[in-house]
Amino acid sequence: MAGRRARFLEGNLFRHVSVMALSSSVGLIAVFLVDFVDILFIAMLGDAALTAALGYTAAVLFFTTSIGIGMAIATSALVARALGADEEEEARRKATSALIHGAVVGVAAAALVTINLWRIMGWLGASGAVRAHAVAYLSILVPSMPFLIVAMAAGAVLRAHGDARRAMLVQMVAAVVNAVLDPVFIFGLGWGLEGAAIASAIARVVMAGVALSVVHRVHRGLARPSVAQIGADLRPVLAIAGPALMTQMAAPVGQAYVTRAMAAYGPEAVAAMAIITRTAPIAFAVLFALSGAVGPVIGQNYGARQGARVARAYRDGLIFAALYTVSVSVLLYVLRAPIADLFQAQGLTRSLVYLFCGPLALLFWFNGVIFVSNAACNNLGRPLVSTLVNWGRNTLGTILPVMLLSPAMGAAGVFIGQAAGGIVFGLAAMALARAVIRDRTRGMVGRV
Repeated sequence: MAGRRARFLEGNLFRHVSVMALSSSVGLIAVFLVDFVDILFIAMLGDAALTAALGYTAAVLFFTTSIGIGMAIATSALVARALGADEEEEARRKATSALIHGAVVGVAAAALVTINLWRIMGWLGASGAVRAHAVAYLSILVPSMPFLIVAMAAGAVLRAHGDARRAMLVQMVAAVVNAVLDPVFIFGLGWGLEGAAIASAIARVVMAGVALSVVHRVHRGLARPSVAQIGADLRPVLAIAGPALMTQMAAPVGQAYVTRAMAAYGPEAVAAMAIITRTAPIAFAVLFALSGAVGPVIGQNYGARQGARVARAYRDGLIFAALYTVSVSVLLYVLRAPIADLFQAQGLTRSLVYLFCGPLALLFWFNGVIFVSNAACNNLGRPLVSTLVNWGRNTLGTILPVMLLSPAMGAAGVFIGQAAGGIVFGLAAMALARAVIRDRTRGMVGRV
C-alpha cells in the first residue's frame, strides 16, 4: 500500500512533474475559465462600472485565495512527507488536522474581510457606483471562503497521494456547476453581478464536499478527529502554514498596490487590468499549478532521503516552466487581436492587452521560477525562505519599479515595472532554493 501511494520515489522525474502540472492545471483552467466567462458575461450587460468593479475585486479575491494556497501548501508538505516515510496513519492524522485548522482560519479571515469591504475598496481607489458594485459582489462571495480553503486543502491531500487526476476532476466539477449557474443567475433571473457571485459561492460549497468525499472514500486519507490530536498537530501545521500564509499574503499586497496605481489612469486602465488578471491565470495555469505539482514529488523523495532525486525534481520543474512559457507566449502574441476584440477593448485598454500578450508574457517564466523554488523550500523545511522571496518580490520588487516607471510610461509602466521586479527576485529565488537543497540533502544517498 505504501509503495502505491509513494509513487514519486521511482520513475522519470520530468514525467512526474509534467503529468502532475498538466493534470492539476486542467482543473485550474476550468476554474479560471469560469472567472474569464464571468467578466465576459458582465461586459455583455453593457455597464462599464460593472466591469471596472471586477477589476477592484480581483485584489481581494487574490488575498482570500492566497490563504487557501498557504493552507494547501502546508497540508501537501506534511502528508507527502509522511507517505514518503511510510507512515500512513500519520498522513491521515495530519490531513485531518490541517483541514480543520484551514476551516477555522477561513471563518476568521472571511469575517474580518467582510466587515471591512467598504473601507478596503476605498483603499484600492474605487469610488461611486464602482465601489458599491464591488462591495455587493464580495459581500456574497467572501463568506464562502472557508469552503474554498477546505476544498483546496483536500485537493492538496489528493496530490500528496499522487492522485492529480481526481484533484483535477474535483475542480472541474466545481467549474461546471459555476458555468451552468452563471447564465441562469446573471441573465435568466436578472441578478447581474450579484448572480455571478452567488454562482461562484455555490460552486465552492460543492467543490469542498466532493473533495472531502474523494479523499475519504478513495484513499482513506482522513482519520477520526479528536481534540487532543488536532491540538497536538497545530504546531507542525503552523510551522509550515504560518510562513506559507505569510508568503502567499505578499502577492495580494503587491496586487493591491498595482490596482491603486492603475486607478490613477482611469476606468480604461482598470478595465484592462480586469481583463488581464482573468486571462493570465488561464494562459499560465500550468505555471500556477507547478507549486502544487513539484511539492509532492520533492516531499516524498525528501521523506525517503533520496537527495539526488530532490535536486533533479527541482531542475526538471524549471525546465518544464521554461518550455511552457515560451509556447504560451507565442500563442498569446498570435491571438492578441482576437483576445482584445472579445472584450471590445479599444484605446488604452486595447494597448495594455497587447502589451501583456507581447513581451510581458515571456517574463512569466520568472514567476514560474519563484513557484518552483517556493515549493522546494516549503517541502524541505525552509518555508521562511519562500516568505522572504515573495515579500521582496511584491514590495521592493513591485512598488519601486512601478514608482520609477509609471510617471514616464503611464499605465504601461505599471505592468512593465511589476514584471521587471519578477526578473530580479526570480533569479534570487533560484539561488536560494539551490542552496537549501544542497543543505537539506547533504549526506543523503540515492540515484536519480
